Amino acid sequence: MIKLFEKKNLFIGFIIMCLLAGPVSLAPVSAQDWNMFHANLNHTGYLDEASDFTPETWLFKAQGAIKSTPAISDKTLYFGSTNGTLYALNLDDGTRVWDYLTGGSILSSPIANGDNIYFGSMDGYLYALNKKNGDFIWKYKTGNSIESSPAIANGTIYIGANDNRLYAITADNGTMKWEFESKNAIKSSPAVYNESVYFGSDDGKIYSLNKEDGSKIWEYDTGGAVRSSPAITNDTLYQGTDNGVFYALYTTNGTSKWSYDFGDPVRSSALLDSDDNSLFIGADNGNITCLDMRDGKLKWSAEVGNVKSTPALMGDYIVVTSESGTVHILNKFTGKEEWSYSPGYYLFNSAFSSSPIVYGDEIYAGGEDGYMYALNNVKKTGPTSIYIYYVAGIAVVIVAAFIAFRVIRGRMKK
Repeated sequence: MIKLFEKKNLFIGFIIMCLLAGPVSLAPVSAQDWNMFHANLNHTGYLDEASDFTPETWLFKAQGAIKSTPAISDKTLYFGSTNGTLYALNLDDGTRVWDYLTGGSILSSPIANGDNIYFGSMDGYLYALNKKNGDFIWKYKTGNSIESSPAIANGTIYIGANDNRLYAITADNGTMKWEFESKNAIKSSPAVYNESVYFGSDDGKIYSLNKEDGSKIWEYDTGGAVRSSPAITNDTLYQGTDNGVFYALYTTNGTSKWSYDFGDPVRSSALLDSDDNSLFIGADNGNITCLDMRDGKLKWSAEVGNVKSTPALMGDYIVVTSESGTVHILNKFTGKEEWSYSPGYYLFNSAFSSSPIVYGDEIYAGGEDGYMYALNNVKKTGPTSIYIYYVAGIAVVIVAAFIAFRVIRGRMKK
């Protein structure tokens, strides 16, 4: 009887534990944040897709060119356009969830943290919106337009502006904690690493500031405007400049580890793949280039057209957009093209200056033609764009002209 009683108690205890554990297992999992330009310090631009997500190809027409790089949170895509609107789209089918109109073009790339979206506008304001419905929360007025993208760490937002300043803003209420003034516009997007915030300026310098009070730790003079954004790993900062030189600097003291001269401006920000010690960077020399992170030695270079965007990592591939108007999917080990997508069918291509991002096997790329494109890497295909009708129209005109020429020629012979 005693053993039976003990077994019954164990069974009851097991049932109670299951009941207590039930609500925990049913609790919603917090969304993964997108805390800085291109997702993280390595600029991978990648998120694992949700288990209930089915990749589909689609396109969405914004009312202006898309130069803002998207952010992803809760299966929603956020990006801005030059008509001053921030859009929120459903990742599944590209339908609009909400939009918000500012007073200037949005070149800044949004970030998602907690319940909010943060981004800058050319109207000079840093905005905070509710990411679910786009409701206004607060805005902070800087001294000039904003092209820089924000970064958030420990409840503080860091963002540059064209008034030469880097701002530290409290995320909860939009109040300023401190500001730092450089000698020219700050279009580079900051990165927060350990106890410092790093960024470049049009005054030709890369800065390291104390993230708590904005005091300068070090500066590195590059001799050319710095508009790319720093990528950081293992106490090394990687950043390109307008004078064509790409630098690897030690984060502790700002001394040079190595440099690589591209000969043309480097406004693309680096993608870091620490697993393979590879660094991928575009330039105005028409190539996407892979360097060894450790010493800057060339691994490979592939011609894709001028690249001002940042590549995205996707398994054994990288996704590259270029000013030639094509999305390239390349083997990350060799640079060999696996497949590509040109929505303008080469005749009507528009530049891609926004960086591509990846959600599982789905690729998202915004073009200066105003379309956001969703591509499927498994099927190696993208949506049929509106330009197919232009191409078809041209083909009809050419065929009609040829037939008319043959008819007229035949009559002249008779």
